[in-house]
Amino acid sequence: MGTATEQQVAPERSASPWWRTAVVYQVYLRSFADSNGDGIGDLAGLRARLPYLSWLGVDALWINPHYPSGGADGGYDICDYRAVDPDYGDVADLEALVADARRLGLRVVLDVVPNHTSDRHPWFAAALADPDSAEASRYHFAPASEEPPNNWRSLFGGPAWSRTPDGRWYLHLFAPEQPDLNWRDPAVAADFEKTLRFWLDRGVSGFRVDVAYGLFKDAQLRDNPGAYSPTLFGHGPEQAMTWNQPEVHDVWRQWRAVCDEYEDAMLVGEVCLADLSQVALYSRPDEMHQSFSFRLLKSPWDTAAFADGVQTALDAFSQVGAPVSWVLGNHDKDRQVTRFGGGELGTARARAAALMVLALPGSPYLYAGDELGLPQAVVPDEAKTDPIFFRSGGARAGRDGCRVPMPWNASDGVGFSPDGSAEPWLPIPADWDRYAVSSQVRDGSSMLTLYRRALALRAAHSALGSGEAVVSTQGDVLTVRCTGDGEVVRCVVNMGSETVLERTSGSVLLASAARVHDRAGTIALPPNTAVWLLED
Repeated sequence: MGTATEQQVAPERSASPWWRTAVVYQVYLRSFADSNGDGIGDLAGLRARLPYLSWLGVDALWINPHYPSGGADGGYDICDYRAVDPDYGDVADLEALVADARRLGLRVVLDVVPNHTSDRHPWFAAALADPDSAEASRYHFAPASEEPPNNWRSLFGGPAWSRTPDGRWYLHLFAPEQPDLNWRDPAVAADFEKTLRFWLDRGVSGFRVDVAYGLFKDAQLRDNPGAYSPTLFGHGPEQAMTWNQPEVHDVWRQWRAVCDEYEDAMLVGEVCLADLSQVALYSRPDEMHQSFSFRLLKSPWDTAAFADGVQTALDAFSQVGAPVSWVLGNHDKDRQVTRFGGGELGTARARAAALMVLALPGSPYLYAGDELGLPQAVVPDEAKTDPIFFRSGGARAGRDGCRVPMPWNASDGVGFSPDGSAEPWLPIPADWDRYAVSSQVRDGSSMLTLYRRALALRAAHSALGSGEAVVSTQGDVLTVRCTGDGEVVRCVVNMGSETVLERTSGSVLLASAARVHDRAGTIALPPNTAVWLLED
């Protein structure tokens, strides 16, 4: 097959630390498994489901925030960084979870939120009570005036400034219940170092860092040159005064030094910037170990878009010697099946996309439920909890639809809670049992079976997940040629609407659909299908 575009990237090869190629499973704790019947997922429920993750074949799990919270933004408004919300258990429950995970060969990564606290955090309470307190300098306050200090906008809608009872303004780049911390105050950095050590001493293997591109703001609080609007790939120059300030990299150097004191501890950053070369800078050898590449999460089902998403990430991260952290789904974005067209079409495309990402060199992050082919759930307005929905006056649907509880079996409550429990914190769709783990385990053609087979093959073949990658396109066909230790596997994805013929000198390792035919060295690849070809 001829190629319209072709480039080669060779990631750094060395005695590889676990995180360079780890498959990490993201657990939205509140929606994973409820052990005590209160309708809320918890640490004990997750602990009981660890054998499922081991059986699936992942290497680590990342847990969304488990801390005491004001409840304004799904746990991302934290009141106490060195404790566990009683809804989820206690510190002993987390320690037991980590110990059980280790016995199963799984590592545990926690979420940490350094950009802002809850407005119920003791620091903010003290800052409200006394403008001259030490705690007040740990946030961004401006004197009372008729207008906000600048034109900065909240990502959740509306202005980024709100007033205190005494008339001052305070900054919140997310919800008003999430006041931004002032990282120019050394007390903030000192306290977060205590938090890192607190959890690392309890055996966790690292942290996913929320809003890692934030923390520092323009010291003069100058206007942004453009108003906030959601962009395809992330924030750019229009947000120059609020994100990606140069000082933030010193924080990650300090955090890296802390992690280096602990065996195999790692940091992965949420860095939502439009320029992937800027994202990669957060993963320089003395900063975080990884920073997410969100291109594929935000790309349409299109050959050129996917090829660019893969190639741009490989190019950018190779410049700093870091692995790419691939993301197709998470708790902030509509489910893949729905994004890719919904129904059978979206499911076929999600299956193909999974094979492509699991073939790529680097570390894929899987979102709980994507391995079941869950679509975006329709959540009634009266049941929604997401501040995006409320701050936008209902103009934006919010993220509740990708946070609905996991279906484990075909019972009335799909096994999320024990029988006779309280209603789940988000309503579970009536047809959710069709996606249940218990049903898919017995189905050789299910999405869950595909993921498990793919993960087993990824672990068994050196060309998958590491080594070199060559990206090429021809028409509607995207090919990634993966090599490692003398082995070659080609991942071929037909993103078009017609069956294509693909020549191969080898054999089919795995296909995302059952209709792939291998005859006399030629593969007939149906639309919206991917195949792994092991070359002779």
